[in-house]
Amino acid sequence: MDKFFTQMSEAFSNPALWEEFRTGIWDTLYSTVVATAAACVLGLILGVLLVAGERDGVRPLPAPVMKVLNFVINILRSVPFLILMLMVLPLSKLLVGTKIGTIASIPPLVIAAAPFVARLVEASLREVDKGVIEAAQAMGCSPFQIIWKVILPESLPSLVAGFTTAFITILSYGAMAGAIGGGGLGKIAINYGYNKYNYAVMLIAVVLIVILVQIFQSLGTWISIRSDHRLTGKSGRSRRKKEISSRIDREKKTPGVM
Repeated sequence: MDKFFTQMSEAFSNPALWEEFRTGIWDTLYSTVVATAAACVLGLILGVLLVAGERDGVRPLPAPVMKVLNFVINILRSVPFLILMLMVLPLSKLLVGTKIGTIASIPPLVIAAAPFVARLVEASLREVDKGVIEAAQAMGCSPFQIIWKVILPESLPSLVAGFTTAFITILSYGAMAGAIGGGGLGKIAINYGYNKYNYAVMLIAVVLIVILVQIFQSLGTWISIRSDHRLTGKSGRSRRKKEISSRIDREKKTPGVM
């Protein structure tokens, strides 16, 4: 215990170490934000295809295509991240020119997180009231219009919550990437903490990661709540259908909007 407090005191009085932490925080945020943005775009596209392309979806796709899509997503979700990262390192070398560091960890993070995001998006889109979709179809809306103007806006609060979960997951993936050459706080915790038996440094890195998680989880929850304008109950759903119908009518009358 005395050794731990000595290490903690040395850590707090070491300017070079705190500069490492500052750089580590930036690298962690950079890789997480970039990877989350890319994974959310890919995951959103895949999730929409999974819902819209099924047999009773707004734009059914051939059954073999859906089976292959589901199979690939399930396979990528089944591979542990560290193993997947090792497998994808040659791709990182090809895309960013290196297998080590913060930038090199981004392609594996995207490939690991995109299927996860796709399933989150799929679950969110399935929550949309079928009656609202049927109302849009009855008005003659195209599949793209139904997806873009009805399904996505109606599932926005759930999507925001799902993207927040994805951000937290990618943040934890990025920390694990430090074990095999990734950058950020995970590298500091492993290289300067665990490998050197300096548990004070490892604890500080973990606390910083927890703080980042709490900040972005709170922000994502706040945005999700603020964007949730859905009405509950039978009368609420009826009023919501009327609101969507009115919105579609207005947009149809405005050239170029849809």
